[in-house]
Amino acid sequence: MEIRPDALKWQNIREMAIEKAFFLCAIVSILTTLGIVLVLVFETFSFFKEVPVLEFLTGTTWAPTYRPQHFGVLPLINGTLMIAGGAAVIAIPLGIASAIYLSEYASAKVRNTVKPALEILAGIPTVVYGYFAISFITPLLRNFVDTNIFNAASASIVVGIMILPMISSLSEDAMRSVPRALREGAYALGSTKFDVSTKIVVPSALSGIIASFILAISRAIGETMAVTLAAGATPKMTLNFFESIQTMTAYIVQVSMGDTPFGSIEYKTIFAVGMVLFVMTLFMNIVSMWIKGRYREVYN
Repeated sequence: MEIRPDALKWQNIREMAIEKAFFLCAIVSILTTLGIVLVLVFETFSFFKEVPVLEFLTGTTWAPTYRPQHFGVLPLINGTLMIAGGAAVIAIPLGIASAIYLSEYASAKVRNTVKPALEILAGIPTVVYGYFAISFITPLLRNFVDTNIFNAASASIVVGIMILPMISSLSEDAMRSVPRALREGAYALGSTKFDVSTKIVVPSALSGIIASFILAISRAIGETMAVTLAAGATPKMTLNFFESIQTMTAYIVQVSMGDTPFGSIEYKTIFAVGMVLFVMTLFMNIVSMWIKGRYREVYN
């Protein structure tokens, strides 16, 4: 069938328009990220013109809205790492166990039922998790230990539940992508299903599993509403999970919803804390890429 020249011309124009549209869609995300970084950098430098960097990074008292003012960010970092660490302790073992079950043990019918049900947890609004922590988890904890109404333990538990589907789903996808020939070879040598799961499938899918860990922990570090409601608003240097603490995201919410004057030093702390949060998550992504690169070098 002969193609008419004018039809070919319009087809080329259409293809070029589609290509340009896709390019614009791709460039929007880059420009948005660049804009966010520039705003953070500009406002952070403005903040450090008034507050010494050393005081900000090493101070152990955070009270920018009180007199005398203190700008040590370590209590907020401490609270953020407590929540992320506690959530990881809960979510990583449960996530890996559920991923192994769905990938290696569950039948197709069970997998098609359980996996979507598990992923529903990721669709629940985070504010619901916060109220769940206050109304259910904290009263349950107070039956066994002496704890504040707002505490890091209940916040860690709900954040761990929140990131559990991410670890489970991504790890299960990585395990399912392991070639079946590796499993059959291990079974042919007399390995049990548990041996195949833990000694063949998991090491082979380690790159994807580690990526799911890093992504989930980054999600826990950036969580806002659940920790704002459950953990409290008391920035302090502590390792006691049964005390009230404050995370970086919770502080940003607190100041953003208050009557902080625009352009004041208290207002600029939002961007300084946001920059610390940005650097932490960026560092975790870099570490994740480095680990995956090292893993590929070893196994290739």
